[in-house]
Amino acid sequence: MPSSAHHTRATHKCLSAFNSVENLNICESNSDQMSAAKRARTLSWKAETDVDQVPQTLRFLPAREPGPQLSAAESHSPMSLFKLFFTESAVENLCHNTNAQAARAMSKGHKYKWTDVGVDELYRYIGLIFYMSVLKMSSIADYWRQDSPFSLPFPATVMSRDRYRTISWNVHMSHPDADEENDRKRGTDQHDRLFRIKPLMDTIRLACKAFYHPRRNLAVKERLVACRANTGMRRCTKVKPTKLGFKFFDLSDSSNGYIVDFSIYKGKNSFPAGRGLSYDAVMSLLDRKVLGSGYHVYMDDFYTSPKLFTDLFTLKFGACGTYREQRKGFPKTAANSLSRRSSRGSIRWIRDGPLVCVKWMDTQVVSVCSTIHAASTGDRVKRNIKAQHTKSVPCPAPVTAYSQHMGGVDLSNQLLQYYAAQHKTMKWYRKVFLHFLDIAANNAFILHKELIGNMTRKEFMEELIAELCGVSQKAAPKQSNTEHVPIPGAELTSDVRRNATVGRRICVHCRALHGKRSQTPWKCQACDVYLCLQLNRNCFQEWHKSL
Repeated sequence: MPSSAHHTRATHKCLSAFNSVENLNICESNSDQMSAAKRARTLSWKAETDVDQVPQTLRFLPAREPGPQLSAAESHSPMSLFKLFFTESAVENLCHNTNAQAARAMSKGHKYKWTDVGVDELYRYIGLIFYMSVLKMSSIADYWRQDSPFSLPFPATVMSRDRYRTISWNVHMSHPDADEENDRKRGTDQHDRLFRIKPLMDTIRLACKAFYHPRRNLAVKERLVACRANTGMRRCTKVKPTKLGFKFFDLSDSSNGYIVDFSIYKGKNSFPAGRGLSYDAVMSLLDRKVLGSGYHVYMDDFYTSPKLFTDLFTLKFGACGTYREQRKGFPKTAANSLSRRSSRGSIRWIRDGPLVCVKWMDTQVVSVCSTIHAASTGDRVKRNIKAQHTKSVPCPAPVTAYSQHMGGVDLSNQLLQYYAAQHKTMKWYRKVFLHFLDIAANNAFILHKELIGNMTRKEFMEELIAELCGVSQKAAPKQSNTEHVPIPGAELTSDVRRNATVGRRICVHCRALHGKRSQTPWKCQACDVYLCLQLNRNCFQEWHKSL
């Protein structure tokens, strides 16, 4: 290889603005003739007074008209919008798999009464889940308790406590026989860790993309769904409120928090591209055929890298995000950089083609990278200096845009957390099922807001619950027509000697009033609670005096 060609490449390597200090040392050994002053000028940070070249503006060409893909002239109730995501065919499949799981559990010796669940009943069950997300109680049993001034009459009119529990124990998104077949492949490339949730997950992802097309500014962020099950898919994040659980990667519309698409981390090798988790997670969510081109994508420092941003720019996607200075490819030079003594509002930047890295001194240094913005456009923000005193300081354009458009993720998080359907469960896939309900309710509310916009989130959830449970919000729910009469707690058998002992449960009145654990085979038909009925102890009568 000619020495002149080698020297040219070494010089080009030194001139790259994003080379690390280590690469600079290599350059120094290969290019002794380049002066130290010239290298310092090449790698030094520029100030806000230096003029930055405005990057190429990407033309916004969405694949469809942005906004809801529904007619605003038609009537859209909360339930009809929710059913776009939880369709009757999807719920029918859910019923089929749940009934199969219940039959399997009964064959293994589980002793509880079961009748096959239907579509209407499962919608009522979902309605009760949302009801519990709006009215929080310390335990599921509290929603059916009758011995307290805080008793809630509504759940018992929808279904009994035992029926709610048995459906919860058996709710299943995939067929149990197919689960077994998939489990036999554990340890091989054919094994799918998300198999138990995939049928419903695919349905909801398709619906999220089908009924809404996002506006120009998108945001990518991870979300943890709390779970302690040892599945090999959990992630631990010490800096977040939820520290252990399943990681969702969400793509949302920054203008309203609508979740356009999502994926789930399923352990190592979650994505086939092999460019790293952060790179592959973003690329898996941005489908140019579905979205179009010219979108601006905002993300935090977990995802931001020069490789990702330049590849997105090649695909006609602009990107902006905070970055970690130690990550490979970002400028490491200290020449003319910010220091601890830099005044608030100081700006430094380096550009390499479409990619600009900006540092801004706020209370601490903020580092942002962008392929959308110029380093500084004269924007200013107000900051508190002392009590009751504010000061206007310069702010880089990428920082201003990042603060504005990453708010869509915060809005999405707020909407999901207001009435989250999450509660304790032993099965990891039921945790994910409950989060799917949250996503469907969140997106249905945003569609309703875009199309009609006459309800708050609370009003929307109340109307949705009433429609799912088959009641009217106009009047208070009526008490069940079932009479308060004692009935056996379990089905009678042909063995007369066992009828007095089978199905015995603890009397709720004895436990509440005396702290005793007296067992009885009798329960109230209307209240669905076990109560003693004996000559010397009539808890059935005492219980109903307080109703």
